[in-house]
Amino acid sequence: MSPRTITVAHSPDSDDAFMFYALAEGKIDTGDLRYVHELQDIQSLNERAMRGELEVTAVSIHAYAHLADRYALLNSGSSMGDGYGPRLVALSAAPSDPRAGLAGLRVAIPGKLTTAFLALQLYQPDAIPVVVPFDQVQEACRHGDADVALVIHEGQLTFGDEGFHLWQDLGAWWLGETGLPLPLGGNVVRRDLGAETIAQVARDLKASIVHALAHRTAALEHAEQYNRGIGRERTDAFVGMYVNDWTVDYGDRGRAAVQLLLDRAAEAGLIPSRVVVDFVG
Repeated sequence: MSPRTITVAHSPDSDDAFMFYALAEGKIDTGDLRYVHELQDIQSLNERAMRGELEVTAVSIHAYAHLADRYALLNSGSSMGDGYGPRLVALSAAPSDPRAGLAGLRVAIPGKLTTAFLALQLYQPDAIPVVVPFDQVQEACRHGDADVALVIHEGQLTFGDEGFHLWQDLGAWWLGETGLPLPLGGNVVRRDLGAETIAQVARDLKASIVHALAHRTAALEHAEQYNRGIGRERTDAFVGMYVNDWTVDYGDRGRAAVQLLLDRAAEAGLIPSRVVVDFVG
């Protein structure tokens, strides 16, 4: 019997590349499944998942609130901000009360389905979103199109190099509010693949993450091609932030964090209704 092809979609970022290294390079036995990788920015992946186009994909936890009827959340593959996360930065120094100071200001955001934007809405609902590609949020401030930038990906480490000042780390704020990490992204599998295939996808993804963590040097070399010029040391630091024990398995605390984030979003009217999250694998 010929192998079944499964398309796996994820962001062209060093952390996702690290996570999927073993699958992409054939380092693990995937039986009768063959994985084809498709790379796109997270907002585009969110939108494509909304249309049900993708079999297995990375999505924002925010977007998952709109996808739960069609997709299940895999228990491996999370990106958790444990005391850190998307950062609000500006060319001006932070006011004494950044949360209050943000009300009425234009914030360049990397997409309305991103968890970064959901966290911003919970932090300061009166901020005015300006949607731009994730790698242009700071430029929007420089060009006067926004007052504050909401940075994700490697920008969380490099904003200071570009003359920006930290106003608020939303992951640190969330930890202070809840005592839990901020669940930013996860991997989902389309329910119509069937229980047997879903179980194998879950096993393969977990095996890929475990392999990368066990073969860190080789996985980092693979991931470096997606690091947007931040160098080996910062690539290692960034990967360490978002591919770790949380990524292997959410655990009880991680699962509670996902549910609480979406419960808070539902209570605030930021998602259509409450979602009871089911994890597979």
